[in-house]
Amino acid sequence: MTQDAAPPAGPGGADAPTYPLVAASADDIPALDGLLVDCRACPRLVAWREAVAAAPRASFRGERYWGRPVPGFGDPAAGVLVVGLAPAAHGGNRTGRMFTGDRSGDFLIASLHRTGFASQPTSVGVDDGLVLTGLRLTAPVHCAPPDNAPTPAERRTCAPWLARELALVRPGVVVALGGFGWQATLATLGEQGWQVPRPRPRFGHGAEASLTGPDGQPLTLLGSFHVSQQNTFTGRLTPQMLDDVFRRARELSDR
Repeated sequence: MTQDAAPPAGPGGADAPTYPLVAASADDIPALDGLLVDCRACPRLVAWREAVAAAPRASFRGERYWGRPVPGFGDPAAGVLVVGLAPAAHGGNRTGRMFTGDRSGDFLIASLHRTGFASQPTSVGVDDGLVLTGLRLTAPVHCAPPDNAPTPAERRTCAPWLARELALVRPGVVVALGGFGWQATLATLGEQGWQVPRPRPRFGHGAEASLTGPDGQPLTLLGSFHVSQQNTFTGRLTPQMLDDVFRRARELSDR
């Protein structure tokens, strides 16, 4: 879908708070992504993503920013789904691909390459040849938020996209990067009728929780500290720590 394409018809139009409900009509991942990229349901996020796109960083001057919701990326039949937080203002919001074009993405993709999920150790642009096998990247909020901090209301508005992506991909493992992704995954699965343990499992690096879907589908939720620079630059999250999580994810998904 081109950036200038007209948004498809939906509940109240693409700028209505109810627009994400069209996600349920998507029969496959390409259809879901095509609907998602036109969403304008959160005014604060729309204003921010477009303002950032209109004023590129000096290092990216001359580039045309994506400036729209960023769809998931990777294997549409993945055994492992990675749920982050939201696109970075000058990463995914610039390139149009999750975890692409910033240092967080560099750290993550290098780990995925070491653990056999990624075809190469870097993720710099949509035309760089990167292929993910057995794994897909997504987020609970698909637009870049100010200060990397979406509001609870924005998470709830965006939730139908994650719900449909989970239903279409049907992963056996979800890796949540950070507490926001962990809580958003549990909330979304609970809304879909999954059996979520009570009290809800607590987030932590290396945490594991087992869930069961309405049709009996099993799923393991794994926790990892987010790949933000606040964690990777301080050593709170090391390459070995992240590799261990993805090796565990592979072990579980291969069963």
